[in-house]
Amino acid sequence: MEIHLSLVELLLIIFISVLSVSLVFLYFFSKIIISYKRKLRSQSVKFGQISEQFIPLHSVFPWDSKQFRFLGTPIDGIQFEEDQIILIEFKSGNSDLTTKQRKIRNLVQNGKVDFQVIRVK
Repeated sequence: MEIHLSLVELLLIIFISVLSVSLVFLYFFSKIIISYKRKLRSQSVKFGQISEQFIPLHSVFPWDSKQFRFLGTPIDGIQFEEDQIILIEFKSGNSDLTTKQRKIRNLVQNGKVDFQVIRVK
């Protein structure tokens, strides 16, 4: 039994085969890229968390680092000065404040900050 294909049919079969193989390749390649992006993002976050603990010791920090207290979350820390208390969030690159950090900033800007004493007997 012989199968006779026209040139157009043969080219169509080749085209569909190449297209199918290409799509499968692109699918698996995109999975690899996504995996690397996640790893890179995770490393970037870890680097940021580590490096922000050292920023108060760097020359770019404009206050006395001995008066800085590291919190980590939801903001990085608090700087205690003689005439003010400053809530500080360190950012690098194009990173933005989180929703929670923006809410904290807005509360401070609107004077919604309080001081309470809790006594335990």
